[in-house]
Amino acid sequence: MAEISKYIWFDGKFLTKNKAKVPVTTHAIHYGTSIFEGIRAYWNEENLFIFRLDEHVKRFRNSGKYYNISLRFSDKEIKKAIINLCKKNKIKKSCYVRPFYFVGQYGINLHVTKNAPTHVAIFSFPFGDLFDKNGITSCVSIWRKFSDASTPTQAKMGGNYLNSILATQDAKKRGFDEAILLDKNGYVSEAPGENIFIIKNDTLLTPPLSSSALDGITRKSILTFTKDLKLKTKIKNITKEELKSAEEVFLSGTAAEITPIIKVDKKKIGEGIVGNTTKLIMEQYHEIVMNRNKKYSKWVTPVY
Repeated sequence: MAEISKYIWFDGKFLTKNKAKVPVTTHAIHYGTSIFEGIRAYWNEENLFIFRLDEHVKRFRNSGKYYNISLRFSDKEIKKAIINLCKKNKIKKSCYVRPFYFVGQYGINLHVTKNAPTHVAIFSFPFGDLFDKNGITSCVSIWRKFSDASTPTQAKMGGNYLNSILATQDAKKRGFDEAILLDKNGYVSEAPGENIFIIKNDTLLTPPLSSSALDGITRKSILTFTKDLKLKTKIKNITKEELKSAEEVFLSGTAAEITPIIKVDKKKIGEGIVGNTTKLIMEQYHEIVMNRNKKYSKWVTPVY
């Protein structure tokens, strides 16, 4: 992570990062009772554009509802805080914005209610490519993605990502760039922090939410704008064998954007290079986030 910006928005105020502190008795530190979002903003040499701000803030609030944890600021206030944080830090380069809220001083009580004290913080930092856009290697993880039978899969909770940490550790230990998790039934679910797509028989396929995949904002965006590219799309269960025999595979997510996978385990995907359809989707996505596609200008929020 690059050096975070000078100012942090904390409970309605701008503080320098050295003054944004929480006590060691904070409930979220002990039990993972924190909710977060990852948001990208793109500088196109004229303005800074925040991608799908409304959708991110809506999910930000909804994630807490699964656990009865209250976000004590309105959606309008959160959106304004994110925009003003970029302005306050005078950001004129592409960056990542991390808003999160968490349960504060609540003792060791596990009965969290909507009345539990919560705090909100937002920080940002310059951000380029998370992964190599020329393609990465991946492996099917030894760990399975958790299911709604144990934990809500659509909540972006801090504690949920311990599963992702285990999968990432497994992949790195085995010499791969990223992991792919299967669901409880053995179907492809997602990567530790990204959704997954495959291209097979000229059709773009992605797992259903019933596979424990997150309802990703980038995922939904791809399913929408690829209609303009005349691509057939289908949401269906994907087997490990279908994954490895796919013509192209890529990951999607706010941080990863669109990242091609050129190898799964020991199996080369396609020709072992970025496929033409993936390239086309990457190019279209780049045009949209840079506000160069007027059809989707409603997806971006100007800062200045």
